[in-house]
Amino acid sequence: MELIRGLHNLRPRHRGCVATIGAFDGVHRGHQAVLGQLIDKARALGLPSCVVVFEPLPREFFAPAEAPPRLMSFREKFVALRALGIDRVLRIRFTPGFRDMGAGEFIRRVFVEGLQARYVVVGDDLRFGRNRRGNFRVLQEAGEKYGFETVATSTIVAENERISSTRIRQALQDSDFELAERLLGRPYSISGRVITGQQLGRRLGTPTANLELRRLRSPMDGVYAVEVRGVDPGLWPGVANVGTRPTIGDLTKAILEVHLLDFDRDIYRSIIEVIFRRKLREERRFDSLEALKVQVQEDIAEGRRYFGRV
Repeated sequence: MELIRGLHNLRPRHRGCVATIGAFDGVHRGHQAVLGQLIDKARALGLPSCVVVFEPLPREFFAPAEAPPRLMSFREKFVALRALGIDRVLRIRFTPGFRDMGAGEFIRRVFVEGLQARYVVVGDDLRFGRNRRGNFRVLQEAGEKYGFETVATSTIVAENERISSTRIRQALQDSDFELAERLLGRPYSISGRVITGQQLGRRLGTPTANLELRRLRSPMDGVYAVEVRGVDPGLWPGVANVGTRPTIGDLTKAILEVHLLDFDRDIYRSIIEVIFRRKLREERRFDSLEALKVQVQEDIAEGRRYFGRV
């Protein structure tokens, strides 16, 4: 799959495609319906499929402190789109210029002059352009003017409610990982490259693999029983903490720390996927490092019981 970094990097070979646009945070089952229709139409027309996304997300641009926490980093989204069979991703940097751009001008610059889209597939809740005045009807009328067809996919429902990123965030906050899995079509996970931390876990006798979350806020926090993909051919059990380590007080952004049970190999710089299975407790501040060390051992013991590794 090809990543196109900005409209200015579009080349003649990129023109002529079947396109869609959206945040696609989580690439959940509702998104998958849109993307499946995109891929089917692209194959029928013999054209590449192209997904248009913004970075940062518009809501993060307008109000970073109030924007909902991301389910995915951009890299995770890229990997998920590639796995579905998307041909191209056009990543556009969201700037004040795009904020002030009217819906008509946006369509002309992106879908007409930029991509020369032949067919556009969107969700039925699409909003774009200045003051979010652009919608499916505006895009459809523009298509009639410029010569591309537009179709909207219907809302996908699970258990009598619309599948949405908001609903998945709430499921994660409630630690309802079974519901999150049904909405996503896969278990919820966070992936990334293992980075060098401050060796706090090693000092506490429980070495951890640390991952940057690469998002403004985490959709969840606390201590969890997890399984890790990427350190062994199968899944490896562990206990993870997502948060800012309040006992230490040295973090302003949350990180993910994973202690792998009965594991002693060096995995720095490896890319791993952490799959969340069960919440063990909330993150909290302890009076001392010794008290934290005792609790960490209790967390590991509970993780062992969950995975049957006592």
